[in-house]
Amino acid sequence: MQPRECSVARTLDLVGEKWALLAVREVFLGNRRFDEMTRRTGAPRDTLAARLRTLVSAGILERRPYSEHPARFEYHLTDAGRELYPVILTLMRWGDSHLTGETGPPLVLEHQCGHRLVAEVVCEACREPVAAGSTRRQR
Repeated sequence: MQPRECSVARTLDLVGEKWALLAVREVFLGNRRFDEMTRRTGAPRDTLAARLRTLVSAGILERRPYSEHPARFEYHLTDAGRELYPVILTLMRWGDSHLTGETGPPLVLEHQCGHRLVAEVVCEACREPVAAGSTRRQR
């Protein structure tokens, strides 16, 4: 039996490893330089460098020079990378709901409307929240 062909599996091949997704998170938070990402993620330098190379070659991040002498680069999200923001937000929401201790969430985001941001997946057509059991395969 062949494994199921799946977009989730394809995506996890690129961003399913802890350090890859944390690198993307850091760029979303404005930390674009290697040393800063290493410090904020706790990733081993060689591991983070490998993940960043993978993310760049996959078109999720791009390297841009910020210094010529010495040559230094920072990482920026591509359109494909920016589309990962809902993934980061829903993982954060799940962690805040199921893994937060007595001190509360380690990071709280505020939407531009001024309210605390709580990510929710909604149907693009009807704007209703999407929950397990509310979807089916298209015929």
